[in-house]
Amino acid sequence: MKKILLFLVLLFMVTVPVIHSAQTYTVSISQIVEHPSLDAMRDGFKDRLKEAGFDVIYNEHIAQGNQATNIQIANQIKGENPDLVLTITTPSSQAVAQKIKDIPVLFTGVTDPVAAGLVKSLMLPGKNISGMTDMSPVLRQVELIKEFMPDVKTIGTIYNAGEANSIVLTNLLKEICKDFGIKVEEASIANSSGVYQAAKSLVGKCEAIYIPLDNTVVSGLEAAIKVCRQNKLPIFSADTDSVERGTVAALAVDYYRMGLQTADMAARILGGKAKPADMPVETLQNLRLFVNEKAAAKMGVKIPTQVMNRADKVIK
Repeated sequence: MKKILLFLVLLFMVTVPVIHSAQTYTVSISQIVEHPSLDAMRDGFKDRLKEAGFDVIYNEHIAQGNQATNIQIANQIKGENPDLVLTITTPSSQAVAQKIKDIPVLFTGVTDPVAAGLVKSLMLPGKNISGMTDMSPVLRQVELIKEFMPDVKTIGTIYNAGEANSIVLTNLLKEICKDFGIKVEEASIANSSGVYQAAKSLVGKCEAIYIPLDNTVVSGLEAAIKVCRQNKLPIFSADTDSVERGTVAALAVDYYRMGLQTADMAARILGGKAKPADMPVETLQNLRLFVNEKAAAKMGVKIPTQVMNRADKVIK
């Protein structure tokens, strides 16, 4: 737990000066699936490099949640021989790291890059790859759920056991909830089509559902929201984009800002000022709180006044 807490307080914010370059760069992007949080990281990355004056041609690849496709994409990117590779999420980063050893790679939206085998350590990655972690502030997210439901005894969670990041977050959730005297009911899925049945399996077993940063679950989120509305079961998420889609609330990193900061790292690499092996893994600490009034009402929970007062955005 101490290592995780230390992991969460790392912050390396670097401002990149505007660069006007006549050179055209090629950046290949590998993204496991399309959903708002991942798209926001990609958009932020592209916007910041454009703002910094880089002329970039992008080769964008989406695996649609299929790991076999993910590996094919990594092979394709190797053949593209880009100046830099951007990988979005743990599965895409692992696939690229296995195939590409001689091209700079930056990952973003990776929960635990050390456990995923991407870097040797957060401070000294040691290979051709570095990037940004989005290790979820699970402790503060559980505290938020308790603000809504002070007497909560059981929290349900849905995750894909095939995603390394989801295993890390689920274990962290159980560890934190244990300290609060809260039981965790788990529902594991293999693909997004299983989200509906997983949510149904938690009805009657818990008082709230928590959706971690799991690409498979988030891509099928509406199915879980439907079950929760039907059963007056509050559902909380670990990303703010999901609140706009219908979860009650989230305290999370701003993924667009994460994309901006990842691009700052890319600018240093493309500009010849740094190599991934020597670039510490970076993280964001400024969290945003979103709440959804309509979702809360449909799921039978009241938004506490103190939560409303500090919310960055209220969806009505």
